[in-house]
Amino acid sequence: MKKKEITPLAFPEPKSRPAVLREASVSAIGPVVTVRDAKSHLSELLEWVSGGREITITSAGKPKARLVAASAELPRKVFRGMGEFLLGQSIQGGPTGDELIRDDRDSRGW
Repeated sequence: MKKKEITPLAFPEPKSRPAVLREASVSAIGPVVTVRDAKSHLSELLEWVSGGREITITSAGKPKARLVAASAELPRKVFRGMGEFLLGQSIQGGPTGDELIRDDRDSRGW
């Protein structure tokens, strides 16, 4: 009996870009997709864009928006400008809220 050679299955190469982009036109501004195609293939387009590419979305043949990868935003700075001023304010002193209300009522004749 002859030994049977087993050949590995040849799977097609993964698609380099979404199906909608293979059918879309490529202009001077990059890959162009219509709004309708972008809506129906959004998850594929997001994967494509997350790799650092840009896609222009058109409506009625005119560019309306660009889909680009979100950049990592820097953490926001905490505002510390009033710290010294507030620490310099006295906590004690002055009339209480009840005293202010009573004075206001007394001045109005209530």
